[in-house]
Amino acid sequence: MANSSLIQTFRAYGAWRAALGELATAYRRWLSESDLGDAQADLQLGNLVQRLAEDRLVLAFVAGFPRAKSELINAILFADHGSRLLRSGADHSAVSALLSALCPVELLYDRARPPCIELLPIETCATHTLTSELKRVPEEWVVIPLDPDSADAILGAYAHLRETKHVPADEVRRYGLMGPDADASAEMHSGYGTFEIPRWRHAVINFPYPVLEHGLVILDTPGQDAFGLQHELTLSVMPDADAVLLVIAADNGVTERDIAIWRAQQGLSATCKRFAVMAGTDGPAEQPAAQARVGADLAKQMAQCSRLLGLDASHFFPVSAQQGLLARIEDDDHLLATSGMPELERALVSELVPARHEILVSLARAEIDSITGATRSRLEARRRDVLDQLQELEYLRGKNRSMIAVMMGKVSSEKEDFERVLARYQALRGVLSTHTDRLYTHLGMDALSDDWRRAREEMRRSVFTPGVRSAMARFLRNVRDGLAHSADQVAEISSLMAAMYRKFSDEHGLRLHAPAPFSMLKYLKEIDRLERTYERQFNTLVAMLTNEKVTLMQKFFDTLANQAKRCYEYANRETDQWLRSLIAPMETQVREHQMQLRRRLESVKRIHQATATLEERIGELLAVERAVRAQLEALEKISCDLEGAIESGGNPLARQAA
Repeated sequence: MANSSLIQTFRAYGAWRAALGELATAYRRWLSESDLGDAQADLQLGNLVQRLAEDRLVLAFVAGFPRAKSELINAILFADHGSRLLRSGADHSAVSALLSALCPVELLYDRARPPCIELLPIETCATHTLTSELKRVPEEWVVIPLDPDSADAILGAYAHLRETKHVPADEVRRYGLMGPDADASAEMHSGYGTFEIPRWRHAVINFPYPVLEHGLVILDTPGQDAFGLQHELTLSVMPDADAVLLVIAADNGVTERDIAIWRAQQGLSATCKRFAVMAGTDGPAEQPAAQARVGADLAKQMAQCSRLLGLDASHFFPVSAQQGLLARIEDDDHLLATSGMPELERALVSELVPARHEILVSLARAEIDSITGATRSRLEARRRDVLDQLQELEYLRGKNRSMIAVMMGKVSSEKEDFERVLARYQALRGVLSTHTDRLYTHLGMDALSDDWRRAREEMRRSVFTPGVRSAMARFLRNVRDGLAHSADQVAEISSLMAAMYRKFSDEHGLRLHAPAPFSMLKYLKEIDRLERTYERQFNTLVAMLTNEKVTLMQKFFDTLANQAKRCYEYANRETDQWLRSLIAPMETQVREHQMQLRRRLESVKRIHQATATLEERIGELLAVERAVRAQLEALEKISCDLEGAIESGGNPLARQAA
């Protein structure tokens, strides 16, 4: 059976991550067993192993008319299952398609949890908390067990995804679902003075399937103008996507709804890849002449659609998902080629997996190089100190007690000098603490909370909608200013620590690498994205005329403000880790040097008291030197193994991409 190239590549990517994670875990264990680790190195390696294990590639499917999405996902991802894993169809029965759900659906696999469907009640919309935040609150979710071996059980569980409920108008407003389109739709479905809305706000399906086990996540979205949920969908759910596929029905072409969905994705991250798929291009595969005519007509339609969407033709693909799925099930290479599926898969492979791989390679190499460099410096310093002691003791052979006393005085003097180094080190920590306090004055969550409260109060007091919009713009501007000032403080701290690293290396012989670089640029870019979204979705005449003040406030705080808060949380977490990584290498080296000086002094004291211990001490030091040399050799081997594992990931990925 011919598997999807995307599946093959992603499996290779998953195997690479697993192998690298095992080596990083072994490295972490070796550092601990060799008494070479510290809290910061252990934290860095632990975070790296967790990142490798939990890395996700999110593939989002959107469509104005959802009927072609399930076939497309089946054809790309689940053809090796032997049949349709996801049933397609547009009916509204209890066993209707998974991908015609009324709420966003995430399909993934997490080994830490049993197979299940987790459903977030629509009532949580009233809490003004984003779905991404509610994922950390398991009590808010309804969990339905899932038996992956029973097709009937799976379809029965999927039926929950289309459940609705009838609620009065004031409750619809409280949930923020009362948009113009939602009003009309709800009234058509009701007729009893109530509105029909989805029962669930979001669904997460934990399903044990090989390609999902390697970290692929499928995100399916309902029609984005349905039920007034488009703001949260665009701002809370979609920003996590690595790629978005707009599925267009070939018989309809690009509709106004398709264009609206496409424009809603323009505020996504610059790293998110965007593709369009024209599904349902089934042609007469056995009639070349007819196929040529269909191909010519399709090319014209594709060119027109590309212009309407403003999308490069290289990211627009005509496919017959039905033919592609059948071709894979029946192992028909000719039918597969005519389906158009291989071209789409090659584009996804070449733009998604290598880009994700490059991000992890950069992260892994930076963390491992930092830890290995610090450990190597520590071992080399330890070995130099042992060799210095050996040289001193060799010199003392045959010398009288007065010469040994002079040597003891020399070591004592060095120890006193280093006590002054410790005083400077403590002073440096004080200066760093001052800069850190200044940094968190701008970046801390307290500062953001103050801006949040001021913006909400200003909006509440505003009589007219323009005042509300002005407060929104001011809130985003304050968020940007806070990040910009934080970036200035980060630059100052980096310069300070670089100078101190050089000073301690030159004056005191400590082997310190340059401090790890850190930048606030990605967070500033995220605020840029939020500001663009604000201009497009809030700061418009249409938004002002079609939304009441309370509704506008609710949508803003439920989406943009919450996204800004999440951005600050990420920035705080990474800044904390960076600050700890700055001081940890210096602290480790200072402690190591202090310990070696203490040992030298004690050694010379013992020799001064009993010269017979000289040869014994020389033997001990020779054994220590051999042990340190063995640790250096082991470190080099581990470093080579890790670098080899990092580099090896590129080969299978490149082969699959080709």
